[in-house]
Amino acid sequence: MNFVCTRCGKTAPLDTLSPCCSCGGLFELDYTPPAWDPRLIDRSAWNIFRYRAFMALEGEAWREVTMGEGLTAAIRLDRDVLVKMDYMTPTLSFKDRGASALVAHMKAIGVKKCVQDSSGNAGVAVAAYCARVGIGCEIYVPEGTSPNKIAMIGAYGAKAVVVPGSRDHCAEVCRAKVREEGAYYANHVYNPFFYEGTKTYVYELLEQLGRIPEHLFIETGNGTLLIGAVKALEHLLACGAIDHFPQIVAIQSENCAPFAETLRQGSEHLVHIKPRPTLAEGIAIGEPARADEILGMIRRHAIRIVTAPEEEILPARAALARRGIYAEHTTAAALAAYRRYCDLYGPAPDSVLSMCSAGIKSDH
Repeated sequence: MNFVCTRCGKTAPLDTLSPCCSCGGLFELDYTPPAWDPRLIDRSAWNIFRYRAFMALEGEAWREVTMGEGLTAAIRLDRDVLVKMDYMTPTLSFKDRGASALVAHMKAIGVKKCVQDSSGNAGVAVAAYCARVGIGCEIYVPEGTSPNKIAMIGAYGAKAVVVPGSRDHCAEVCRAKVREEGAYYANHVYNPFFYEGTKTYVYELLEQLGRIPEHLFIETGNGTLLIGAVKALEHLLACGAIDHFPQIVAIQSENCAPFAETLRQGSEHLVHIKPRPTLAEGIAIGEPARADEILGMIRRHAIRIVTAPEEEILPARAALARRGIYAEHTTAAALAAYRRYCDLYGPAPDSVLSMCSAGIKSDH
């Protein structure tokens, strides 16, 4: 198995310390999972690695890394909606799925120190899992990131660097450090091992429910959960484990919706937008690094994009709390977008919303 450049097709070994191909293209994995077979699930592993037969992981490093991520409940919100409680994880966000898989890979190839940029949740997750196995860590976050997330990063022994300006500028600053110092870039967007972890969101739904729901609502900034979910669904469809692709609804903030604007303009490639401030900080990404890959998925599978009205995020958060679910603002945007979707397209029975992150992390 190797990395393969998505731009030029050149391969690189899995132990490379380079974050991307020399041509600038991002890596994907030269890996095809075996056909889905529930008998291949390791039911003795109470974490996402119970699905490792379908993940591009080599070796046993995951055993040192895991903290019981995944296996989150899917509970009923109302007649039409289930919510997947993905903030019930070690660092209180779904990013633990990807971070545990990425750090398992880093441990396997002997990484000693890494850097990463994040709007907060991915940085917290990578910092925690690096602490678990003794990998040094430096996390770059944009100004305005929740103080609670910054405090968590520091508590794990990582260095949090607050960068003035936008989330996209924060990424540019971090990548400059990678280029200048050769630090390992433990980035949840660049490194495809992260998606090996987020794939388990779909595998888990199938194991829990015995089916894939008809509508999957997924918050989409850099698209880490969206990409993982699509990869898993494509795998399940290709091997006949499911007989059709569900309707995926990609959720963006109305104040930062590059994919929605790209489709509105009918552009082949991502259009430039100027992000405006939004409570949904986790999806405030104006220039996603894997934009072309995501656009390909959107077109291939008729994924719909719905923007969450800014003024509806706090009421949606309050509505979730009144049902016992204390969610982060970005996660509340999922409910706001679900309501907007129903206004646009009619009822959406058999829907799942991802409760991506806990509310205590965004109280500021």
